Amino acid sequence: MGVLNVTPDSFSDGGLYFDHDRALTAALAMIDDGADIVDVGGESTRPGARDVDEAEERRRVVPLVAKLAPHASVPISVDTTKAGVARAALDAGATIVNDISGLRQDAALGDVAARAGAALILMHMRGTPHDMYARAVYRSVPEEVAAELRWSLAAAVARGVSREAVILDPGIGFAKRAEHSWQILSHLDHPALLTLDRPWLVGPSRKSFLEQATGECPSATREWATAAAVTTAVLLGAHIVRVHSVREMTAVVRAADLVRRCREQAKQV
Repeated sequence: MGVLNVTPDSFSDGGLYFDHDRALTAALAMIDDGADIVDVGGESTRPGARDVDEAEERRRVVPLVAKLAPHASVPISVDTTKAGVARAALDAGATIVNDISGLRQDAALGDVAARAGAALILMHMRGTPHDMYARAVYRSVPEEVAAELRWSLAAAVARGVSREAVILDPGIGFAKRAEHSWQILSHLDHPALLTLDRPWLVGPSRKSFLEQATGECPSATREWATAAAVTTAVLLGAHIVRVHSVREMTAVVRAADLVRRCREQAKQV
């Protein structure tokens, strides 16, 4: 999944694709570079980012989705917590809704996804990007993340979303301090997570928890650490990885997947 932030203030690529023509060019390049999904977002979720109202978020996202959809050979995802934005983006040609709140901010988003027959990504987060780190207190990160995602999954199904249409995201970097993100990344195969029996999306790309490996540095220079995190995610069963540098991470994913397949074949002998 390639990340395309149509925002002025996202933590890694804010402002790069705020112009729709430039964003369209970037999206098509991502597809050429190997992206299987393009994820379009119109509101930054970095700590301290300003809130964006629905009208502004629609203005950022929907025209781009409408321009991209006729040319895209892969699904388009809309990264939003607002039902109105999701509805407009799906009408414009998106087929996946990526909700970082796990239906905790706007439960009607589940109704929108159900009516459209869209896939729905539910991420684990506590609170909002403004207060999430104050809520980053865990006894067992995998078990608590699994329990809270189980609630989100049940909420989606109750709204009419097919269970088979749901993808789960453990929310690396969201309501998790660095040690929590490393714990969830290294325990994607924890029994509590596996019992949810849904595909996993993992998004470690360029996030600040990687500074424990790289030292303090600009987010765009965390690519080697991102590659290691992506490799780990794939080896431990992630079905989708959300990344900024699609060309480079496509090669990483393919190599990691070959290792994973060899390990699985060896177990069957």
